[in-house]
Amino acid sequence: MNSALLQFATWLSERSFSVGLHESFYMYNWIETTHVMTLMLSFGMLAIVDLRMLGLAFANVPASKIAERLDKPMLIGFTLMFITGILLFTAIPVRTTQSLWFRIKIVLLIAAAINAWLFRGYLLAAKGSWDADAVAPRRARIAAGLSLALWCGVIMTGRFIAYDWFDCGGDNPAFIDWAAGCVAAE
Repeated sequence: MNSALLQFATWLSERSFSVGLHESFYMYNWIETTHVMTLMLSFGMLAIVDLRMLGLAFANVPASKIAERLDKPMLIGFTLMFITGILLFTAIPVRTTQSLWFRIKIVLLIAAAINAWLFRGYLLAAKGSWDADAVAPRRARIAAGLSLALWCGVIMTGRFIAYDWFDCGGDNPAFIDWAAGCVAAE
């Protein structure tokens, strides 16, 4: 699987679009800035919803009302963040594919998406019942706490991608080379 991912990343890195993004000083920086700004927007709104579920903020406002009002801008932010993330990957695909931090980020991102999908259905079903309570039921609090933890992990690992602590070809333990998908080390 690592070989296939590396082959795809190598193919992508040879496309003119990838080279243009990587070598463009302004475009890459604009994309990265947009990625971070939409992350702040989306995570900020998500944190408000999660803190409401935990009973730590806006306890007098129904949870469904907060989620309803923040839903559309949060989804727009997540969409833009996803698109800019793909563009950032496209600009530096080989190094990113073999980044331990990128791989951890993707796993956390998938877990956060599954949690959000399950939690969203639970929250929508709650309208008119527990959503007016100051503190949500245990299940909602667990989902909210998990959401905050997963997104903090996504943000931290995303930030660590820029650092070369565990780049392939370095003096890494075999487990790190395996986890980072270092094909050359195999």
